[in-house]
Amino acid sequence: MRRVVIIAGLLLGSVASAQTTLTVISHDSFEVDKALVAAFEKANAARVRFVKAGDAGELLNRLILTRRAPLADVVYGIDNSLLPRARAAGVLDAYRSPALKAVPAAYRMDEANGTTLLNTVDYGVVAFNYDRAWFQKAGLALPKTLDDLKNPAYAKLTVVSSPATSSPGLAFLLASVNQYGEAGAWNWWRMARAGGMKVTRGWSDAYYKEFTRNGGKFPIVLSYASSPAAEVFYAEGFNAAKLTQQSPTGNLFLPGSTFLQLEGVGVLKGAKQPALARAFVDFMLSGGVQADIPTRMWIYPAVAGTPLNPVFKFAEQPKTAPIKPALLANPQRLIDGWVTNVLRR
Repeated sequence: MRRVVIIAGLLLGSVASAQTTLTVISHDSFEVDKALVAAFEKANAARVRFVKAGDAGELLNRLILTRRAPLADVVYGIDNSLLPRARAAGVLDAYRSPALKAVPAAYRMDEANGTTLLNTVDYGVVAFNYDRAWFQKAGLALPKTLDDLKNPAYAKLTVVSSPATSSPGLAFLLASVNQYGEAGAWNWWRMARAGGMKVTRGWSDAYYKEFTRNGGKFPIVLSYASSPAAEVFYAEGFNAAKLTQQSPTGNLFLPGSTFLQLEGVGVLKGAKQPALARAFVDFMLSGGVQADIPTRMWIYPAVAGTPLNPVFKFAEQPKTAPIKPALLANPQRLIDGWVTNVLRR
């Protein structure tokens, strides 16, 4: 009997040690329901290990630096502004999930040759938010244009994240160059910084440390058009059946300031578990995950028809100006230009 127990124990230990591990690397804001992950692990006889690597720009930097010895099998969080750089660096393997057919064509990031490096999981609109209570108390009118925002009266109230390390920061940089042209954009950024605009390393620092809603000094923050919905959802006493009339934060859809951001998931080149990585890509486009995304990461699910929590009535979807294709083709050139013409001036 003792021998049978020992043999059984050895067999169980062998099964456990043989279990494959899938490593998923992402930006810091990535979250998915643990129960959904557990179901994926059970269905695939695998363990999922998550690695968070800073803001999306920092994430891509790490992937590029480690491309000869990849840190993970699959990546979530590279967006349409960062995809050209990821493509040029060769960090992604082509894989198109069968589930991508349920994503509207306008939200897909297909390659010109028909392959897919990133499968769109979600989308959002990068936009400025403001603290309603602060402005009401100050008795100050809201800015109406980007030109207003560069002036000291509003620049000193504004915090944005760096285009060099943050995907929302890069999104806004692209929008500003699209609006003003390169020379005009550098001038805007220089004037705004001279007027007191703060630039942080990433979105989390800007929103959770510098925004007045979270104890900071800046009542205008570069964030997302859906962020006001999150403010309502996390408020004390939230009840989806009895929604408040107004979110404590609002959106500033200043002409030329917004950007449609598409976030994707893809298989990393050199992945140790490529088949499992492809399964995880499919998982991120599954119904359960898509329904979980809105109130987990506060962006819109990419799969058409996915139900939304009623709180998303506070998550606006403004029309965004199309970004000139030439700007999206090589965003790194603009980042370099921003560093040279703005950061080092």
